[in-house]
Amino acid sequence: MPPQVLLVHNSPYLLFPRGDVRDEAYLLGLMSSLPLDWYARRFVETHLTFFVLNPFPVPRPGADSPLRKRVIALAGRLASLGDRFADWAARLGVVCDPLDAGEKQDHIRELDAVAAHLYGLTESQLIHIFETFHEGWDHEERLSATLHHFRAWQADR
Repeated sequence: MPPQVLLVHNSPYLLFPRGDVRDEAYLLGLMSSLPLDWYARRFVETHLTFFVLNPFPVPRPGADSPLRKRVIALAGRLASLGDRFADWAARLGVVCDPLDAGEKQDHIRELDAVAAHLYGLTESQLIHIFETFHEGWDHEERLSATLHHFRAWQADR
C-alpha cells in the first residue's frame, strides 16, 4: 500500500514476512485465476474477510516447478502495466509496458489453465467451473482458449 493510505475491514491485504517478489506474483496469479475465483464465490457474497480468506487453498509446488514459474511470469506481466510497477517488474524479470488487448486476454486464459493444473483439476472439472461460474455469462470463447492452453500444458507435463 502506498504511504498515508487507510484501509477498512473489508479490504484485506497480505503481508509477506518472508519470501520474495516471486512469491507475491505467484499468489497474485492464483488469486486472479478463475479456478480460485470460482472457489471463493462459494464462500464470499459481499465482504472478503480474513476469516474467509485464510483457508483458501493455495497449491505449493516447488520453486523449480514449470507451472509455478509460468504463473509468476503471467501474473507479473499482467500486473506490470506502468512506471509505478517498473521496479517490481524488473525484479521479476518481466516487461513493464501496457499489453495489447489480445495479448492480455491470452495471458489471462493461460493463467486460468495453469492454475487449473496446479489445483489438479481435470478437463471436465475446468469445464464445470466455466459453466457454473456466473449464470448467463458468455464463456464459450474464454473456455475454448483456456482449454487450448490447458491441453498444451497437459502435453508438457
